[in-house]
Amino acid sequence: QTQARIAIMVMAMGQRYTNIMQAALRVRSSAAIGHRPLTQRCLLFSATASAGSKNTSSGGGARNVALGVASGTLLTTAAAIAYVNNHVGGSDGLVRTISFYSLAIPKYIQYRAHMIMQSPDEVWDELHEETSKAGLDKIMELQGFYVKSGQMAAANIGNAFPKIWQDTMSVLQDECPSEPFEVVKSIVESEYGCNLNDVFETFEETPIGAASIGQVHRATLKRDGSKVVVKIMYPGVENIFRGDVRTIKMFCEVAQPVHVAPLIEIEKQFMTEFDYVLEAQQLEKVRKNMMAADIAGDGSKLCAIPRPHLDLCKKRILVMDELNGSKLITELKNDMNRQMERMNKSLAKFGGDEAEMQKSFTKEFALGENGPTSEQYETLIKLLDAKRRAVNAYAALYNYSVGLIPGTKRKEYQDKSSLPINHAKLIDDLLHIHGHQVLVDGVFNGDPHPGNILLLGVKEGKPQLGLIDYGQVKTLTKEERLVFCRLILALADDDKDAVVKALKEAGYKSQKMDEDIMYTYARVAYDEDNETLTQGQHIQLFMEHLHDSDPVEHLPQQYIMASRVSILLRGLGHAVHQSRSVAKAWRPIAEKVLREEGEL
Repeated sequence: QTQARIAIMVMAMGQRYTNIMQAALRVRSSAAIGHRPLTQRCLLFSATASAGSKNTSSGGGARNVALGVASGTLLTTAAAIAYVNNHVGGSDGLVRTISFYSLAIPKYIQYRAHMIMQSPDEVWDELHEETSKAGLDKIMELQGFYVKSGQMAAANIGNAFPKIWQDTMSVLQDECPSEPFEVVKSIVESEYGCNLNDVFETFEETPIGAASIGQVHRATLKRDGSKVVVKIMYPGVENIFRGDVRTIKMFCEVAQPVHVAPLIEIEKQFMTEFDYVLEAQQLEKVRKNMMAADIAGDGSKLCAIPRPHLDLCKKRILVMDELNGSKLITELKNDMNRQMERMNKSLAKFGGDEAEMQKSFTKEFALGENGPTSEQYETLIKLLDAKRRAVNAYAALYNYSVGLIPGTKRKEYQDKSSLPINHAKLIDDLLHIHGHQVLVDGVFNGDPHPGNILLLGVKEGKPQLGLIDYGQVKTLTKEERLVFCRLILALADDDKDAVVKALKEAGYKSQKMDEDIMYTYARVAYDEDNETLTQGQHIQLFMEHLHDSDPVEHLPQQYIMASRVSILLRGLGHAVHQSRSVAKAWRPIAEKVLREEGEL
């Protein structure tokens, strides 16, 4: 049955690919013609030819046949143009679609074949290595939404991606290709209607970060000397994104239908990213909510969120205060390197193999499924800090005695950046922050992937989360929040009946409304993922199994981005050996909300 299903999928994908290639041939010379007026003209032409055939002699039959063929050809061409414009974003999008399919379809077939053959691990590793590198090359070539897809792999969404894929795609978290400064300067001056130097005292030409939609530059405001970062949107990126999402959606319709419904909501949400004025307003709203809750603010709070300069934000320009920190991923890697060097195990000792170093780091810190708790980390940090103070005291005594002798090398002091970062607390804090946004405020960032998270204050020994990029902010109504709170509480309490009831209330519909499958779906979508839950299957195969057993007819669209938040944060937790049940982490928040509403 599995083999037959894959064969049908492959044939359908092949037909889809053939259709697109045929459309490309038909549209090649006609892509510039608007499809709607052309369609109307063709229909009129066809109708006229048909009417003429009723009023002419048989001698005019050849002419009528010719007219019919001509009208049919024009209609076919019009249909091809309509297909290309509506589904893949025009002729440019068509080229991108063909390029994507040229890699995706053969690799999809190859992966499915190895699943059937139950290939050994070494074969899979080789396939992952080859395909992830080819995939990264394709992403760098096409950019657009494909960068987002690569970031999902790097973030290990749904715990679905092998370590090889995560490592290969990690470069996309903050090192995407950027536009030259001349392009950036022209966008700034076009949006402001004046010279760049009229607004900014300084503007660094080299971007400090580049992502799928835009890139970021450091700058200083001319009016008051404020240090800011300026996000610039790439030219034409909106049309590219729309075509890319449709291409991936078409692929999933045939190959992975279980992902189609989430993609529809994600597509809708992604389209809000192409107005930086809106993003700035969303950023300010979330920032004020977090400050009112005493969650965001100075270094003593759980997180810092940058203040946007609303009067300077335009559709393609976002100006906000700079947060002094580094990407979370960068700091976590630095932390691993520092701790391994402390144990006299530098990267060089592993032959430059970071994966082997990671294994050793995991073993040294006895990191299992969930690793040390936050309290255990704090105990370790206190012990190492006491040792650091003793080393510094000895260094001071030495430097102000023996060290004063000419030619004597002074001993170096250790600052607090040498101390380990509490990975458990980072995950707990992220869960608390986003739980409050979803359940209390009903205004939350739907894209908290690791590239959008900074870590501040590491040098001072006071790590604080810095949260950026609010292009995908989702809003829930009060009633939607309360329904979701009830669902979270039911999941945390492992109350199957209550989970099913809340899921029905949320609007979930399937063909059979199988309660076992509904419960399992809710657990995977909103709470947790592990081998026990997925019965040892890969998450993709497990979700396909659920879909085949009881096909979903309607997913609660309003909660898809909340599911995405849960999955992204769980992926980060898996990466640092801090796996979590999101429902249990959010239970106190949900309980408080429901109690305040008189439901408990």
